[in-house]
Amino acid sequence: MTSATLPSGAAPLSGPRRTRRRVLPGFNITLGFTVFYLSLIVLIPLSALIFKTFTLTWPQFWEAVTAPRVLASYKLTFGASLIAAVVNAFFGLLVAWVLVRYTFPGKKVIDALVDLPFALPTAVAGISLTALLAGNGWIGQYLEPLGIQLAFNPNGVVIALIFIGLPFVVRTVQPVLEDSEKELEEAATCLGATRWQTFSRVIFPSIAPALLTGFAMAFARAVGEYGSVIFIAGNMPMISEITPLIIISKLEQYDYAGATAVATVMLFFSFVLLLLINALQAWQRKRSGGNLQ
Repeated sequence: MTSATLPSGAAPLSGPRRTRRRVLPGFNITLGFTVFYLSLIVLIPLSALIFKTFTLTWPQFWEAVTAPRVLASYKLTFGASLIAAVVNAFFGLLVAWVLVRYTFPGKKVIDALVDLPFALPTAVAGISLTALLAGNGWIGQYLEPLGIQLAFNPNGVVIALIFIGLPFVVRTVQPVLEDSEKELEEAATCLGATRWQTFSRVIFPSIAPALLTGFAMAFARAVGEYGSVIFIAGNMPMISEITPLIIISKLEQYDYAGATAVATVMLFFSFVLLLLINALQAWQRKRSGGNLQ
């Protein structure tokens, strides 16, 4: 009785199993290095921040974080950051769309200019915006006689945050637009869909998670911005003073516990807002995946 022959290309049923070689080390080593690196760079500094805050009693902590001047800075910082992130989400999507879908002279130059806020020192950005928008600036000298003042008030804060946050949205949405399937758009057009229906029902669901990611990154960047804002804000207490400046002022007064208390509040609210945005992003991915099935 002869043994059955295996089909051509089939693997033998017995024998030593071939181990799959990986480029990087195993899971345990990489996980351990990841936890160590995050602890060294992120967790340990944040833990020191919280432990320093615990040196205050609860009444002292509450007094430090709810002072009228501090509350006004919360309102300006988070409000201006939210407005700037919303503006960047809209115009960042528009810029990414133009760079992906159209060809025109100077396209590479404009594409490179998008990354300018990444490379430009924040102090230089603040000085440049102030030189443009101040009452004697290149643009401000024509706007101020009309009653439009864009520098040394909350308007300047929003403009500075828009400037430093735009690249986050553009660079997040741009690769998703490049990888989108244009055949689906052509099919929707052939089926009689209007341009708005094609965008809202075919294109936007596929780029919405990336757009939310860019929005979250722009918002987080704006909340912690300092250098580009202090030059154009005017830094007037209760009017145009941002929370990072409050923290710096407390540090200069050697009020380390008060500075860490305000910073802890900023950390908490920023974490909660980013958590909500990430949850919304996960819901959007799940909803888009369900529609495609």
